[in-house]
Amino acid sequence: MLFLMPMAGRISADNTAPRTSGTGPAEPKSGPVFIIPVDQEIERGLQSFLTRGFQEAANYGAVLILLEIDTPGGLVSSAEQIGMMVRDSTIPTAAFINGDAASAGSYIALNAGSIIMKPGSMIGAASLVDGKGGSVDDAKLVSYWKAKMVGAAELNGRDPEIAAGMMDKNIVVNKPELGVNKAQGQIIALSSDEALKAGYADSIASTPEEAITSLGYSTDDIFRVEHTGAEKMSHFLTNPIVMTILLFVGIAGIVIEMLVPGFGVPGILGTLAFALYFFGNYVAGFAGSETWLLFILGLVMLVLELFVPSFGILGLLGSVFLVAGVVRAAYNYTHALFSLGIAFAAAAVVIAIVAVTFKERGIWNRFILQDSLTKEQGFVPVLEKLSLVGASGISITPLRPAGTASLNGERVDVVTEGSFIAAGASISVIKVEGGRVVVKEAAE
Repeated sequence: MLFLMPMAGRISADNTAPRTSGTGPAEPKSGPVFIIPVDQEIERGLQSFLTRGFQEAANYGAVLILLEIDTPGGLVSSAEQIGMMVRDSTIPTAAFINGDAASAGSYIALNAGSIIMKPGSMIGAASLVDGKGGSVDDAKLVSYWKAKMVGAAELNGRDPEIAAGMMDKNIVVNKPELGVNKAQGQIIALSSDEALKAGYADSIASTPEEAITSLGYSTDDIFRVEHTGAEKMSHFLTNPIVMTILLFVGIAGIVIEMLVPGFGVPGILGTLAFALYFFGNYVAGFAGSETWLLFILGLVMLVLELFVPSFGILGLLGSVFLVAGVVRAAYNYTHALFSLGIAFAAAAVVIAIVAVTFKERGIWNRFILQDSLTKEQGFVPVLEKLSLVGASGISITPLRPAGTASLNGERVDVVTEGSFIAAGASISVIKVEGGRVVVKEAAE
């Protein structure tokens, strides 16, 4: 997964003789103007929010969309999708940079028809970095992103070499007429005055309203698109640390409830944690309904494994489905697997502690015979009649080979070693095995 984040060693331009902003038309154009903030790390959650904002602007018949940008950068894939949305918008779109339009933020701004910057703001520093923050030097990837930056700059008549210098540290850019001088190993990042001279800002304004006025639009009908409560909650829930905690609570709670039933609280907490995990990723646009289905199927299979003999097949499939649902719901598979690994390890420790502490209540006790047959409960064990060994008597019934005999004046159930003995025959006991008395016919 590739990211765009500000890199150290940037190069600033000569800020002498900045251009002044345009005067705009005498009669400002009236109509709804939508201000949409780009004020967080660029990822699919922001992309989903902007899609909603652009749709609302279209529904209201907006005459202008102003992107209020202050972002450190983010995912290349999301930046590309947002840039395409800005480019293809049928509503005129401008960028007001009121902080940093760093890396992916600069790409989004370059796709807008106009760029207005707040004094002290910055645009540029768009080097590619990997998920760990290390610089990406792969020639194909660098060339690809350079082409994207250059194309966005040329789209609105901005110098393409400066855009290339914002992300490629290996090239040299010498544009004294634009106040830009970049040596090899440096990255271009322009302040508001520098960007104005270099043609990367059309004007400077202190507020979004001033920016709107400078573009020739009325400020009488301004709408600011805000994040909904669900979107704010989603942004919090999709934080990698929060996601890991939710997975830990979910795994530990569900497994503890299955292994040590009767509490209820672990199961409720586990279910709630998983629901929050999927809710956050669903609202952010990461997860679809199929992720819920995978997770529920996995959970059902794990429960069935406890009661249905399947030689581990249900447990294995359930684990695969559960992990697939969790991973597919996240915005980044690598981060999801890492969070899942940490959550599993931590949950395993807690589950082991709970299982040992409450071993008397564990589900495994259902598969162990706990009852015993005692005299107190009325059960009398069969006594071995060892005293009968060698005793003589008479068979009362035919022994075929089992029957009844009289031994020492007592009726006893006996059995021969396999031979037939008629009734009234003399017999003798040759051995006693528990309650089994074995006899043979006595010699005359």
